[in-house]
Amino acid sequence: MTSVKEFRVDREPTDDELGRGRFVFTDDYSVFDWGRMPDRIPEKGRSLCTMGADNFERLADAGVPTHYRGVVSPDDAGSDAPPTYDLDAVSGPPRQMAIDLTVVPDLPHGADGYDYDQFHASAGSHYLVPLEIVFRNEVPIGSSLRARKEPEDVGLDRHRWPDEAVSLPEPIVEFSTKFEEQDRYLDDDAAAEIAGRADLDDLRETALAVNEVITERAAETGFVHEDGKIECLWVDGEVRVADVAGTFDENRFAYDGQELSKEVLRQFYKGYDPDWVAAVKDAKAVAEAEGVADWKSFCEESPEPLPADVREVAGEMYAAGTNAYTGREWFEAPAIEDAVDAVRDL
Repeated sequence: MTSVKEFRVDREPTDDELGRGRFVFTDDYSVFDWGRMPDRIPEKGRSLCTMGADNFERLADAGVPTHYRGVVSPDDAGSDAPPTYDLDAVSGPPRQMAIDLTVVPDLPHGADGYDYDQFHASAGSHYLVPLEIVFRNEVPIGSSLRARKEPEDVGLDRHRWPDEAVSLPEPIVEFSTKFEEQDRYLDDDAAAEIAGRADLDDLRETALAVNEVITERAAETGFVHEDGKIECLWVDGEVRVADVAGTFDENRFAYDGQELSKEVLRQFYKGYDPDWVAAVKDAKAVAEAEGVADWKSFCEESPEPLPADVREVAGEMYAAGTNAYTGREWFEAPAIEDAVDAVRDL
């Protein structure tokens, strides 16, 4: 189980064959790597499942391999072995997504750091690549790229980052760790070593293909696709997109100049609960300095629950955004323009 999704295993994977399973998208959310936060966002889970399925089916049309197998109709959600359907065949927004299951080996951590050699030694003919592949079309406020690179490093003809989102001349791809307690960005040599048998160029090309599909759909529906990330599995020499792609959690979008993504909640918490945000930052720094994986053990603060009106606005952002992006009224939600105005007023 992740902090916002649960797993249902229908058939365990073996060293030689992929298994079958399902994601169950909950209304939980996570910011700043905290894990499950103290409250829930209404309709978030079904929004992410619906938008993710829409994108997976667009990727299939574009010839991009993925682990997606369909969605479970809300009518069959209680079944132990429910049938799966294409998204347009279900009557309401789904919460469950059927997927191929791969092996996720343990990643040991010791005095010398993380042992990726042992991780790969435990993998058979398929495994989840222990990287997140990040693609960027724009550099919005809050992007970690601003702290790691200068504008000139990414092809921009300016010396300082502006106080607004800025478009990149060409999409860029970066690699970061996936299973470490604190994500860290990697150069190509380190990323290639961690990727194992998965070819780094294949991972990069897959990310760019995903980015192209999502960016095109976003433009068709009035959104700007700023950046996003994917995870991949490797099976018998082929890279396939895993997890979920193109949602308001994995990607950052804007509409009419307003950020529409989980970044809204991150930025809100910076002003709403600054003591907790600062404590998280300090705890991560201490853990890194001491070589300890569990940074949360150094954090003495816990996050405050969101105000009820903020939860409502966030839920409407997810639901209205999904309606607009998919072109179908899955949810009883405000028009996207009204949802955007409400987010802008937070």
